[in-house]
Amino acid sequence: MFLFIYGDSCDQCLHNLELVLERCAEKNLTLNWEKRHFMVQHGIVLGHEISRKGTEVDNAKIEVITKLPIPICVKDIRSFLGHTSFYRRFIKNFRKISRLLTNLLVKDIPFIFDDECLNACKKLKIEFIFEPIIFAPDWSKPFEIMRTLPILS
Repeated sequence: MFLFIYGDSCDQCLHNLELVLERCAEKNLTLNWEKRHFMVQHGIVLGHEISRKGTEVDNAKIEVITKLPIPICVKDIRSFLGHTSFYRRFIKNFRKISRLLTNLLVKDIPFIFDDECLNACKKLKIEFIFEPIIFAPDWSKPFEIMRTLPILS
């Protein structure tokens, strides 16, 4: 579990940290203090850059995605979709845009990479260059800390 606590000032950060720690104590959540980082301006966590602006795609990942070659076979499509799908939540209508490319992976259907597929690749790359930011919660409104359970197969 990751906790990101922010504020407009050092005092605000400390106050917000206190509120979160109190809530964790109320819910009997334990924290691994060896993995904590306090008072940082930004950082990269699980391929996402966390900063005052919000959660963004790591710029190094954007560069990799924008430099990916145009896919010419099924293996390339899988690679391209693998890179871009990791950040699908940042791209509005990702599923719609990538549908043509995903359809190329269906078994027993001929691989025809046409202009529409090319445009879908280009559109995804452009969306990553101008990716949106996911903003942090509004601390003045109530919110709930939830524990997610792993999916068992």
